[in-house]
Formats: sequence, C-alpha cells, structure tokens
Amino acid sequence: MHLHTLTSASLSYSAHIVIPRTSYSTKVLLEPNVDSHQRSLTINSSDWRVEDFSTGLQRQPQKNLSRILRTESAIKNIEKKADSNKYNNLWPKAVLEALDDAIKENRWESALKIFGLLRKQHWYEPRWKTYVKLIMMLAKCGKPDEASLLFEIMQTEGLKPSIEVYTSLLNAYGQSGQIDEAFSTLDDMKSASECKPDVYTYSILINCCIKCNRIDLIGRILAEMSYLGIECSTVTYNTVIDGYGKAEMFEDMENSLTEMIESGSSMPDIFTFNSIIGAYGSSGQIEKMEKWYDEFQVMGINPDIMTFNIMIRSYGKASFYKKMDSVIKFMEKRFFSPTVVTYNVIIESFGKAGDVERMEKYFKTMKHEGVKPNTITYCSLVSAYSKAGLMMKVDSISRQVENTDVVLDTPFFNCIVSAYGKVGEVERMAELFLAMKERGCKPDNITFATMIQAYNAKGMTETAQNLESEMNVIKESRGTLLWLILSRF
Repeated sequence: MHLHTLTSASLSYSAHIVIPRTSYSTKVLLEPNVDSHQRSLTINSSDWRVEDFSTGLQRQPQKNLSRILRTESAIKNIEKKADSNKYNNLWPKAVLEALDDAIKENRWESALKIFGLLRKQHWYEPRWKTYVKLIMMLAKCGKPDEASLLFEIMQTEGLKPSIEVYTSLLNAYGQSGQIDEAFSTLDDMKSASECKPDVYTYSILINCCIKCNRIDLIGRILAEMSYLGIECSTVTYNTVIDGYGKAEMFEDMENSLTEMIESGSSMPDIFTFNSIIGAYGSSGQIEKMEKWYDEFQVMGINPDIMTFNIMIRSYGKASFYKKMDSVIKFMEKRFFSPTVVTYNVIIESFGKAGDVERMEKYFKTMKHEGVKPNTITYCSLVSAYSKAGLMMKVDSISRQVENTDVVLDTPFFNCIVSAYGKVGEVERMAELFLAMKERGCKPDNITFATMIQAYNAKGMTETAQNLESEMNVIKESRGTLLWLILSRF
C-alpha cells in the first residue's frame, strides 16, 4: 500500500473527539509498557474511555493501608462463610461488596468462592452483569476454562448470552492465547440473532491477536469489518497502530495512521502519539521518535506525562543519558511533576546501565520529593544491586521494605528470590519463600522455576524435585477449584 505524505494541513483536526457509547466494561492494552504503568481501554456503562492504570499500590496510589486491611478482612470474613452451607440469608450489601472488592483486586479464587456463596442466598437473582465482571476478571488472571464454565452456568440459570458476555468470553480466550477459541466465540455471536459483534468486539479481538503475536490476522479482521459495514473507531485504529508498532512493522503502522486520518471520523489523539513514539523509541530509532514527537505537536496534540516517560525510557535504553536529563529538566520547566512511574523508569534505566550511583541519587530525590516508592521501584533496585554483586545492599532493601506499608506482591518476591538464588544463598531464598506464603503472595511458575534452578545448581536435586512436585499439586488444585465451588449448587 502506498504511504501518503503526511502534512500539517492533511493532519489538522478538531481536538474534541466524540466517542460512541456502549454498555460493558473490559480492558485492552494499547500503549507500550512503561514500567507496569500501562494504558488500558475501558468500556464502561456509559462510554469508551482510555485511562492509566497499574497494579498493586501504583494502581491506586492514594489507597491507604487501613483501607487495604479493611478490604482484606471483609473478603476473608465472607470467604469463611462460603465454606459452610448454613449461610443462605446473609446481608446482601456485605456479600456484594466483598465480591466486588475481590474482583477489583483480581483475586479470582476468593471471588469465585464468594460468588458460590452468593448463589446460595434466598434473595439471589442471576444477573448477566455479574457474570461479565467475573469473566473479565478471569480473563485478566488467565483462566479461560473457568470463564467458559461460568458461561455455561449462566445459561443453566436461564440467562441468554448478551453481546457483553460473548465479548468478555472472547477476551478471556484471547488473553490466554486461545485464539482459535476466540474466533469460535465470534462465530457463535454471528449465529446468535441478538448478539452480532460490533466495533468493540472486533477491537478486543484485534488486541487479543496482538497479544498472541498473531499480527497476520489483523488484516483479515479489518477486511471482515469492512465487509459487514462496521467502521473502525479511534480505539480500533489505536489498537492496530500499537500492534504494528510493537511488532516493528513500521510501514503498516504509518499506513494505518494515514487511513485513520483519511477516514474523517477517527482522528489521532494522545494515545496514537504515545504508541508511535513508543514504537520507534523502544526499537532504538531515536531520530524517528523525535521526528514524530514534533509531527504530533504540529497536529495540535501536546505531550503528556506518559509521553515523557516513554522518551526517558527510550533515551535510557539507547544510553543517551544527557537527553534523559534534558527531558527531566523540560518537565520541570513545564510544571510536569515526575510520578512514581517517571522515577521507576529513571531508576531502572540507570540500574540496567550499572550506574548505581546515579540510580541511588534519583531514589533519594524520589523520596525527598514525597513520591512513594512501590514494589516496582524496589524490584529495580534489587535487580541492579544483584547485577553489581552488592548483596549487602539487597539485604538493606529487604529490611527497608519490611518497615514500610508497601504491599509486597509476587513479582517483588520473585525478584529478590532470584537475587539470592543466583549467588547460591539457598537458605535465605527458602526463608523468603516462606515469608511469601505468610504474606499471602502465591508463588507462580517463575518462583518455582527460579528456586528449582538454584537448588539444582547447588546439587540439591532432591529438594528441587520436591519443589517441582509442590508446583504440580498447586496447579492441579487450582484447576479443580471452580468445580468444587459450584458443584454443590
């Protein structure tokens, strides 16, 4: 396809973009990863909106410890009742709030237990919106089989699948790499009289293909949309542009931008801006990144904090540290306050470069400016110290974290377990593994693989085999949990 020349005249547009309304909620990653601070597409009860989110404390930086503990207590209290058959007339508000909290926290096992309890209540009435929320959560947690079973249970309760339910199930398959099942769900939608796929469904499907590295399917999906008379939305174009950018298919990326502009109905926005400069920046094409940075401003689209974070990371990756500093200074002049993500990007960049002194300088600045470090910050510090062989400083970070109210997660424990495993300190590694369980952080495949490798390296093959057996038992027990919860009803 011929790439049309982009000029400031051809790219002019109104800054106000009206986005169609819909009635369900899901998330689609549309932007290059900057730290864990990712942009997601949220389709909620009123409209499509794109928002920044992240995990753990970064997701809700203002969420204080007391709120976390209250939520934890409420979920555990209701969860205990789920294990008994005598609680069938509980206060609705308590059950529903506990379910909502578990879903928001992506605690799929707790959520399913509470949902099982909900179904036992005398006042329970099946609602498809509840199923949509649960299936969406299971999609995020990589549990397509459980999502499929919930879909079947919903139908046994007399609920007809809606477009929202189908789309969330499609997303659950796609996010877990089961693309054939996702397309099969799309076919089921087409055969249903009242659930024809729309632009939002296809946008979700495109994003799933991108995540599964099936970029070759994008053209087929767009062709089908065109045949059915479904026009791409701004979100669809942004998803496609971001996908081509991540795959380093730059000509297709720019062609899609041209088509977006020429459509007349979907115009580039800040997310288009960030996707394109992020694609060039992450591939080391700094000059093109800078060129498009200027181009988008000619279009009337100004950078935001995410734009600067992307540029800082790109310059750091390319070892252009003076340019990193210039972006930070520019942010200060324009009154852009560095966020936890900004500092995490800087700390990670200097840590990977082995510049421990400058990394520590920005860590101190971060705390001095009142920006609270999170688990990602500490992971970057641990990784850098481990790489430099400064295990005493790893110990120091471990003690610091214990004296903060930072809620530690599985990725943090994986990072610090890996640090001790690499230097053969298996006793300390085992202590952290126990601490991980005590704090309610469930070990994942990375945890087990790291520890098994460390034990094998020390010649402790029996211990490694025992750990592998434990890993398999956990996998089997989680796989049957949903059946155990729902088989009683």
